[in-house]
Amino acid sequence: MRYLDPAPDAPAPTETAVIVRVPAAEPVVGEHRQHLDAAAAKGVPAHVTVLYPFVSPETVTPHVVAALAAAVASVSAFDCRFGRTRWFGQDVLWLDPEPAEPFRLLTAAVWEAFPRCPPYGGVHDDVVPHLTVAEERLGGLGALRAAEQAVQPGLPLYARIDRVLLIAGTQGANSWRTLSALPLSAAGAG
Repeated sequence: MRYLDPAPDAPAPTETAVIVRVPAAEPVVGEHRQHLDAAAAKGVPAHVTVLYPFVSPETVTPHVVAALAAAVASVSAFDCRFGRTRWFGQDVLWLDPEPAEPFRLLTAAVWEAFPRCPPYGGVHDDVVPHLTVAEERLGGLGALRAAEQAVQPGLPLYARIDRVLLIAGTQGANSWRTLSALPLSAAGAG
């Protein structure tokens, strides 16, 4: 397995994920994510999850990457706006992507290509596209409300969604790295 962003001290990965990285969100949510989002502490950038957990790292072969690339390419690149914060109960603060449907199409396409990898292990009836900002279990409700107040003036954010990343890592700090960047279809782009 070859990382696109190698780190010599990173441990061998134990899991993989397919995500859409959203660099435009980092200046607005990055500081809050570092303290209040477990994924950020593991080295996962600001993102919308397409499919997690994905295949086990030892099964990532050129054939798997090609099948993933074909699934991703079935969805056209698109522009996205993150204009508001939302909540899952009082547990998770997140940014709401608009439109959400292309993210749902990406998840459906990848899941169809890899039916043994249901989104979030199949624990949710509805997979809601979102960019996590903060988790209550890491800082308490007051910290999440403060993060929301700090983030809102930086909205809306705009992003061009034209690729997904296949990433791999562990539950350890700063362990996640990019294995592949896979483009969406250019059809209808613009």
